[in-house]
Parts: sequence; structure tokens; C-alpha cells
Amino acid sequence: MRSRSAALFFALSVLSLMWSVAEAQSSAPAEAEATHTVLDTWLVGLKSLRVQFTQTIKDAQGHTTDQTSGELLVLRPGRFRWDSHDDAGAAGSSAASTDSGQVLIADGRNVWFYDRDLQQVTVKPADAALSATPMMLLSGGGEVRKAFAISDAGMKDGLSWLRVKPRAAEADFRQAVLGFAGGELKQMILEDKLGQQATLIFSRSQRNAPVSVAEVSFTPPKGVDVIGKPQP
Repeated sequence: MRSRSAALFFALSVLSLMWSVAEAQSSAPAEAEATHTVLDTWLVGLKSLRVQFTQTIKDAQGHTTDQTSGELLVLRPGRFRWDSHDDAGAAGSSAASTDSGQVLIADGRNVWFYDRDLQQVTVKPADAALSATPMMLLSGGGEVRKAFAISDAGMKDGLSWLRVKPRAAEADFRQAVLGFAGGELKQMILEDKLGQQATLIFSRSQRNAPVSVAEVSFTPPKGVDVIGKPQP
């Protein structure tokens, strides 16, 4: 369970990092902007996002340890909902159950992690929960380039790749590579310090689709254990 929640934080942190990069690039040198054209194209005018995903996590030896699928909703600035369920194929059922899996929500003030299987909610103020992740850079600005090295990773498997590496040794992840095609984000591969790798494949992307505030808000269900105190 711990590895799954860690991968959720990595994935959403890097997505948030990409949006903050868009703002930082306005003050970056022209040659740097040219390097990230595919990222610029995807980010320009992005206000909301509704996309399906599948996620596969492998350990340092390359063994699959977890498979999930679900939906990501984004409402800029600072709100998202990552709703994942156990992979239906792996579970041997025809559809994922809405009574299982995990939900990670940032509502602009707090970060909520709801584990349906354990019937447990963990909540922390956004600043505290995300202080050691790229998510802290949601507001954008020049600090992004001081914290992360962003470079072109070339073409492979029909995708144009971008590499993101944290400059600080204490960062949560080692690197992330983002794959684009047709002006859309198609894949993301994240590697943590222990060599664990999360591969995310995105589909059915709806750019600037309607996403309501209610969809990226959270109220703990009755009867579940709540760990932590939300910021009002």
C-alpha cells in the first residue's frame, strides 16, 4: 500500500511541475524555450484536464508489484483528483469496483488521501504535505529552474520525451520522463531513489473539459478513520 501511495504523489507532483514550468519559461532564455517546445504546446491555455490512466509499478528488480487504473481530474490552480482502482484484469473481474482503491485530492488548502480498502483518510495542509515534492512549485516562477533540470530526451516508440531531474539530493524522486504525441501527454515514467518505477499511460484526454469545484473537493465518508487535522 505504501508503494502505491508514493507513486500517486510522484505522478501528481510531476504533473503540477509541468504547469509551473509553463510560467517559468516566460522569463527563460530563448534557447531554453526552444528545447521545451512540445511541453509549451501542451501547456498553453491549459485550465483543466480530464483523463483516464493506467499505472504499473515495478520494483528495482523489474517485477510488477501493483497495477491500477482510474481517472485524473485537474482544475488549475492547485486542485486535482486522482481516483485509482485495482486493475480489473488483474483482479479477474469485468469492472473495477468503486468501493476499492485509493483517492488523492488536493482541494487548494489540504491534501486528502482516502484508502477505501482500509476505510482510512489521511489529511495534511497542502504546504506541509507537499513541502518536499515538486508540488510545492504549483505557483510557478523562476524557482522551478533552480530546483529541476529539464531537458529534451529525444524520440522513442513514436513519442517525444522530456526528462525532469531534481537538483536537490533530498528530493523524493530520481527522475521522470514525459512522452508526448500529437500535442498530448501520452506517458509518464517515474523512478524513485530505490529504483522503483511507475509507468503511467494516459488515454481519453479531454483538454479544458468541465471540471467542477465539487469534483476536486473532499468530505470524509461517515464512519471512516481520519488521521490528521485539515486546514480550515
